[in-house]
Amino acid sequence: MIYLSEEKCSMALVPIGVIHSPYKRREDIPRQGRLSQEICEIEVYSEYAPGLKDIEQCSHLFVLFWLHLGDRSRLLATPPHDRKEHGVFATRSPSRPNLIALDIVELLEVKGNRLTVRGMDALDGSILLDIKPYSAEMDCIPEARIAWQAEQGTLERNRRDSKEFLRTENEE
Repeated sequence: MIYLSEEKCSMALVPIGVIHSPYKRREDIPRQGRLSQEICEIEVYSEYAPGLKDIEQCSHLFVLFWLHLGDRSRLLATPPHDRKEHGVFATRSPSRPNLIALDIVELLEVKGNRLTVRGMDALDGSILLDIKPYSAEMDCIPEARIAWQAEQGTLERNRRDSKEFLRTENEE
């Protein structure tokens, strides 16, 4: 049980599965999962499989997983596309106090307790924490901005890089 107070409290997370991906080392992982066409498999442990009922009706999912190689002590990060230091809560750095990652993936197939997805940036063997349906109506906020990215022109550069990355990957 978690009590809210001024004192620090501890929490217990329960792994609900494991992620199987082609990424064996940190340097294999794409900058953002959405930049990749690689297919990954999410294996949900059998005791949690009943929670997958009707998931095949979802085109996209939020997937939360544990960044087991991240550094919990880091509070500052330098994004590769900005080269300026920012607080980890203003970045998508894998190193942060709570090593929780969030991907939005496309659900391609469901076979029993296994989900085939595209758009992940998880290392092979990453621990699955949760899955939730993505809803464009509720979850998309078109006016959302990160000012330091807009100032540096990184949004347009990332879009351009993503299109180029996807184009070259599809040609291979």
